[in-house]
Amino acid sequence: MRVVLLGTAAGGGFPQWNCACALCAAARDGKLPSRTQECVAVTGNARDWWLLNASPDIRPQLTATAALWPGPGPRDIPVRGVLLTDAEPDHVAGLTVLRGAAGLKVYAPSPVLTALTPARAVLDRYAPWEWADSLAEGGFVLAGGLVVTAHPVGTKAPKYLPPRPPDDHWVTAYRIEDLATGGALVYAPCVEAWTDTFDDLLTTADCAVLDGTFFTVDEMGPPVRAGTGAGRPRPAHLPVSGPGGSLGRLAAHPGVRRIYTHLNNTNPLLDAGSAARGQVNGAGIEVLMDGAEFVV
Repeated sequence: MRVVLLGTAAGGGFPQWNCACALCAAARDGKLPSRTQECVAVTGNARDWWLLNASPDIRPQLTATAALWPGPGPRDIPVRGVLLTDAEPDHVAGLTVLRGAAGLKVYAPSPVLTALTPARAVLDRYAPWEWADSLAEGGFVLAGGLVVTAHPVGTKAPKYLPPRPPDDHWVTAYRIEDLATGGALVYAPCVEAWTDTFDDLLTTADCAVLDGTFFTVDEMGPPVRAGTGAGRPRPAHLPVSGPGGSLGRLAAHPGVRRIYTHLNNTNPLLDAGSAARGQVNGAGIEVLMDGAEFVV
């Protein structure tokens, strides 16, 4: 299975257009490399490609990746569809760029499919697509010899929807296995909490591309203190460092290739010379750039 990291930043990209923090300023000065918003492409046969999320930056991401260029016919494309992890704008807005591409198939959890009903009506007017529940029992098989199962990892509905009770089907991770080689990738750019179930999922993987949004839990400001209302709501992303952070939990999986993605513009992991990057690299975990390609 070939894997291409089309984008590795969290929502807003890096530098974020409306942020003048030290990291974003360094990126604008050319001292740190820019990154587009998180998206991945996978294939089992080098002909049929599937996108994992569809970022607002999907057009330049596709243009920068030769394997995803159209041809030989004027409208022949290698992209067969999209697997959505959630309904956040930075993961679904790219669907509008793909409009008009006939025959695409989009997999997503049922709450996400419902939230996208208005957008689906618009997109299907350009070219009918097939929309499928990614959490259907038994998983599903993709063209190119990949078999996929979806696994709930978060309860956060997007802000553009009215308030609603938590639902653990809002955010999912995907396990993607190459039927020919047995190689397995776990893709989880958003993880709300590290559970025993997620731990078990990683034991079945050869590679994990997972949530590295925030390095510390208070990176965006102190979390809300009980009874005071002060501070910010606790983010729906498990931090990398600190008690219970993903860095410590990943130590139990030294045989899995581990790669952080979905990096927020505040995250010191964006700086290859930072102490945070040294700590992560020292633990055997990678932070790769947009365009990185590897085989699982």
